[in-house]
Amino acid sequence: MIRAIVFDLDNTLVDFMRMKGDAVNAAIEGMVDAGLSLPRELVRERIDAIYQERGLEFQQVFDVMLEREFGQIDPRILASGILAYRRARASALTLYPHTQMTLLELVRRGIRLGVVSDAPRMQVWLRVSELSLQHTFDAVVTFDDTGERKPSPAPFREVLSRLGVSPAEALMVGDWAERDVVGGRSLGMRTAFARYGDTFDTQESGADFDIDDIHELVGIVDRINGRVDRDADPAGAPVEPR
Repeated sequence: MIRAIVFDLDNTLVDFMRMKGDAVNAAIEGMVDAGLSLPRELVRERIDAIYQERGLEFQQVFDVMLEREFGQIDPRILASGILAYRRARASALTLYPHTQMTLLELVRRGIRLGVVSDAPRMQVWLRVSELSLQHTFDAVVTFDDTGERKPSPAPFREVLSRLGVSPAEALMVGDWAERDVVGGRSLGMRTAFARYGDTFDTQESGADFDIDDIHELVGIVDRINGRVDRDADPAGAPVEPR
């Protein structure tokens, strides 16, 4: 019996990599328009290198890039980049197709919903709130809540505790097999690999289910829970495990 579904956030509910790329490109254009005298391709290489060092959630990436290139930070250029980044991020931060519908159908079936993310607490809540999902999830666990990243069992245990379910009653959904699938399975959770968000060209996910559309979760839940809904959308048809 599935009583709860736990989602990774980035590249599972939202297309994080597309959003990040669009926002960084807009920031570069903003800085160039403000007087940044470097080729766009070089600026992108420098920014990508800093993200490789500090992580994609690093908030002072433009500060560091300007300091390294010029030995100082021009506030006009920095402010222009930050403003352009924020505007582009807001417009590019969107849910994957069928996500809103899927979450509503799961709630209608009495399924409790959770999020477990390796991102910092404020960044997770900003994204969740920007997408108007702050009242959708019964539990949200971030890196700051346990101090450990997936596949450590700590964040999974925490979200299950907050949801009030056992591992056997929960399904973990994520795009990163080595973190989401391995972490969930280590506690005895069923797992679903979000192949539509995979950025690693994963061949074998090791998950109980591979899904190409998030709405397939409705069929998986109905199959496991023995529900028959004659009016269900064909996309919600039961999915066989792979």
